[in-house]
Amino acid sequence: MADNVHKGHRERLRKKFIDEGLDALNDHQALEFILFYAIPYRDTNPLAHKLLEEYGSLSAVFDAKPQVLKAAGYSDNVIGLIKLIPEISRRYHMDKTQNRSKIIEQNRLCEYFEPRFIGKTNEILYLLLLDSKSKEVFSGIISQGTVNESSVPVRKIIQLAMMYDATSAVIAHNHPGGMALPSLDDIRTTKVVTNALGVVGIDLIDHVIVSDDDSISLRDSLWEKQGIFIADSEL
Repeated sequence: MADNVHKGHRERLRKKFIDEGLDALNDHQALEFILFYAIPYRDTNPLAHKLLEEYGSLSAVFDAKPQVLKAAGYSDNVIGLIKLIPEISRRYHMDKTQNRSKIIEQNRLCEYFEPRFIGKTNEILYLLLLDSKSKEVFSGIISQGTVNESSVPVRKIIQLAMMYDATSAVIAHNHPGGMALPSLDDIRTTKVVTNALGVVGIDLIDHVIVSDDDSISLRDSLWEKQGIFIADSEL
């Protein structure tokens, strides 16, 4: 009898989602529903409530580090599904909006990069290469870990830029759990990459910093206003 009631609950929640969408479910119901696919034969309602109580919000649950979830005793099935949500959201957004024939506007670079850091809880460095018409020829993660002038793979950036015959480049990295404000390391890293690309005739047109809910363009905040990164000046 208990199994039948439980099965009926799952079917009702699943039907509600299919008929009305995720907005018809509150946060704990949405998480409970997602967990169906990690725990097929047990009531996931208590676990959904527990996760939300521990982390405070649905987004915080999805952003939790795998090792933290593992240490808290959650199974690999649960961890895998929880971490899949932000990753698939990021991949979906990138795939839906990707159009390499589209001109990448310099004043919309923050908008371009923000979704690429969805669900990223570690620091990563992203590289965007553009041709002479400002169209994308390469876009991808080139390093993970702390981003500073000594850890940035300058040789890899130059190799990729030359391989794709790029005329300009943009780098972007994130401050997980922090603020989208440039540090001294960020400024020094920008100078290093600017100089290195300049040797082979390629312009670094911006360095974007993304935080959990914000982003900033170093060109807008520093380059043009303070003249810190003007080419061939103090670099």
